[in-house]
Amino acid sequence: MPSQETQADRRWVLERVDDVSIVQLYADGFSSLSLRDKILVWHLYQAALAGRDIYYDQRYAHNLEMRAVLEAVLTHGADVAPPVLAEIRRYTKLFWINTGAYNNVTARKFLLALTPRELSDAVVAAARAGAEVPHRTGETLEGMVQRLAPLFFDATVDPTLTNKTPGGDRDILQASANNLYLDVTMAEVERFPERYGLNSRLVGLPSGQLVEEVYRVGAKYDADIRRIVHHLADAVAFATPAMAAALRALIRFYETGEEADRIAYDIAWVRDQASTVDTINGFIEVYMDPRGTKGAWEGIVYYVHAEKTRKMQTLATHAQWFEDHMPWEARFRKPQVAGVTATAIEVVVETGDSGPMTPMGINLPNDQAIRERYGSKSVSLTNVNEAYEFSTPEGLRTEFSWSEAEAARGERWGAFAQELTTGMHEVIGHGSGRMAAAVTAPPHLLLKEQYSAIEESRADLVALYFLPDAKLVELELVPAGQQEEVVQAEFEYFVRNALVQLRRVREGAQLEEDHMRNRQMIVNWLRAHTSAIDVRRRDGKTYFVMTDAHVFRDGVGRLLAEVQRIKGEGDYAAAKALFEQHGVHFDPALRDEIVRRVDALELPSYTAFVMPRLQPRMGADGEIVDVEISYPCDLETQMLEYSAFTREGHSVPTPTDTDRTVA
Repeated sequence: MPSQETQADRRWVLERVDDVSIVQLYADGFSSLSLRDKILVWHLYQAALAGRDIYYDQRYAHNLEMRAVLEAVLTHGADVAPPVLAEIRRYTKLFWINTGAYNNVTARKFLLALTPRELSDAVVAAARAGAEVPHRTGETLEGMVQRLAPLFFDATVDPTLTNKTPGGDRDILQASANNLYLDVTMAEVERFPERYGLNSRLVGLPSGQLVEEVYRVGAKYDADIRRIVHHLADAVAFATPAMAAALRALIRFYETGEEADRIAYDIAWVRDQASTVDTINGFIEVYMDPRGTKGAWEGIVYYVHAEKTRKMQTLATHAQWFEDHMPWEARFRKPQVAGVTATAIEVVVETGDSGPMTPMGINLPNDQAIRERYGSKSVSLTNVNEAYEFSTPEGLRTEFSWSEAEAARGERWGAFAQELTTGMHEVIGHGSGRMAAAVTAPPHLLLKEQYSAIEESRADLVALYFLPDAKLVELELVPAGQQEEVVQAEFEYFVRNALVQLRRVREGAQLEEDHMRNRQMIVNWLRAHTSAIDVRRRDGKTYFVMTDAHVFRDGVGRLLAEVQRIKGEGDYAAAKALFEQHGVHFDPALRDEIVRRVDALELPSYTAFVMPRLQPRMGADGEIVDVEISYPCDLETQMLEYSAFTREGHSVPTPTDTDRTVA
């Protein structure tokens, strides 16, 4: 492993694109894996790349065509006017980072700062230089650009990717531009006997009938899924018995799309608790769906970081103690916590819903019934956390700290506290609690568009509540003499972050992203119901100041009890009221102030990552003798390589009626 000095000297920040920082992700432990595990990772890596275009298509129906046009110009741009090419390059990088023309944090559409004529001239010049530009039969290149122009240039056409709070009587599905539904309203969905909730697109036909386009072999995304399955099948021979069983179950689910096979896969995946290498591949998180049901495709490949796993395993080992001491009603506590496992990992690749913008921790499966009966697996992405630590400008902390002492605490304990609370969020947060005995429906169906924000709030609150507990000192997770400082640093950071996160939402006056809603709700609720947070002004600047850690924790406990009750009872009305009052809306004047402050210091709003690159080395007999890892340190190079990979005999088909499952 590199020394701390070597780490600091590494090339972390590669470039800035508008307010996005592009950072290289490193996976230092890969070279120490056995050859068998390296080959396993290689096959899983290819499976992760093979599904990338599924997520592009899920996010927006025109994404793949738009991307192909942009990449054609970038790769054949010698005769394109330099200012025009520079703007296309800027826009395309944002398009890659956000998997389309919608900001991944705000869900708002961003535009290409050219005229349609300038784009048309660039496309024609690229075609003359040999680019294969996609266009319909009988359509000229100029006609193609004219057809796509509203998608690139008009902010009023499909303005919001996911709109959970459209206002008035507007329907949340009709107000959302994503490709999970087509010509469907919430009222129609509620009357429809949905069979493939997680893994289908729901389409309304002119006849008024609804059909499910199922994501499986032989149906929606057939070519992509077949290629994923091919690489997963190649991986089986190199996997441990438990992982091989999980991979076979995943292949079966991809082949049938049936709920029973999805459940069988989730159980098999949870039961594999000892493999060094693992993968997450499939339709997983439901944040993009305004009703919180449809899974967005993602692919992640990783291996266990043994040295850093101890903390995570300690939390998992003592999960029952934390469950027994939750500040919510006893009826929501699990009498016997089952199958909770936790590891620290290093990611090799993240695609789809997980990359280039990546989570810091993961807890799966999301199925509440499986969590309660079989447990869950939590992972902390240590190399992602490390990359954030080395790439985040110090000014982001100092500018919004009320005092030098607060900034110093953050510098000393911030990374430590955030890594610990991320682990607690995943292991004893998402992994805790149960539904009320009389409730049989899954919570995401009961809480609808509020579910994801409620669940993220619940996990954050669990971590905040237990951070000051003496149990963490007893478990040697926090230094005995430093717990008060660690708690102070984390509470200050959490409060500060609710203010600082507004820099990411540069338009409008409401939050759409569930994690952002969660953080704002918690801080605003504490402001309204406790004396733990002061809002102060100095030199024309606003600060959120955490003033009393004991009062803060007491408030967190009270709010956590209510959030668990809302989830456990499926209380949709209470969930909606909680976020409408505290989590959705913000003062745009305050946001404008925050943006001015970060821009003056040239601070980024968010971060995207360039992944490691793998390449097999073949022996004379044609067998793999090693898998080598390298670091591209260039977003454009990597994205074009990924697109080339998925173009080789690989496309996203347009489904016909025979591809659809009709209920």
